Amino acid sequence: MCVGEKSSFKYGNSGVKSGSSCNPDLKMTGECDNIVSRGGAALKIVINIDESLPETEIIVNCGTLTPETEQIISALRLLDKQITVTKDNESYFLDISKIIYVESVDRKTFVYTNDDCFETKLKLYEIEERLCNCGFFRAGKACIVQLKYIRSLKAEINRKLRLTLENGEQIIVSRQYADELKRRLGVK
Repeated sequence: MCVGEKSSFKYGNSGVKSGSSCNPDLKMTGECDNIVSRGGAALKIVINIDESLPETEIIVNCGTLTPETEQIISALRLLDKQITVTKDNESYFLDISKIIYVESVDRKTFVYTNDDCFETKLKLYEIEERLCNCGFFRAGKACIVQLKYIRSLKAEINRKLRLTLENGEQIIVSRQYADELKRRLGVK
C-alpha cells in the first residue's frame, strides 16, 4: 500500500440527506457510529457533508495497518474501476470488483469472473500494476488473484499453498509468494 496516496472519487451526494439521522455537526449518530469488524476491533464511521467541497475525500485514520484496514482501502479503490475485455469478438467493460483471478496461458491473458472467462490484450504485469492496490495478489508467475474471493487455503508440500476460490476453482500459490499471501490475509 502506498502511504499518503491520494485518490479522486467523484460520486456526488453520499446518500445522507439533511434531516436524516445526522446531528447538526453532520456526524453520523445512532447505530452507525461504531461497527465491530470480524477481527473484533471497533470501526468508527463519520460522514461530514459540506456542499462547498469540490470533490469527495476519504481519509482513513488507524493505529496500525491491519488486514481489515487494507481490505477497506482495497474496496474503496475498486469503486468505478474497469478493464476492457473481449469474448466472442465483442468488447466489454468489466468492473474489476467482479474479477476472481487473472491468468496468463500461451502468451494470452484470461480474466475469470464467477460465470465467465474473458480475454484481454493487457499483459499480466500490466494488470498487476493496475490492480495491486485494489486487493489483488500475485499467486505465481502466471496468476493474479483477488483476495476477497479466497474461500480457503491449505498448505502443500514445499511451502506452497492451495487456494480454493469462491467459484470452486483451486490455484496453487508458489512458495515465493506464499508467506506474503499469509501476511496479507492475516494468517500465521
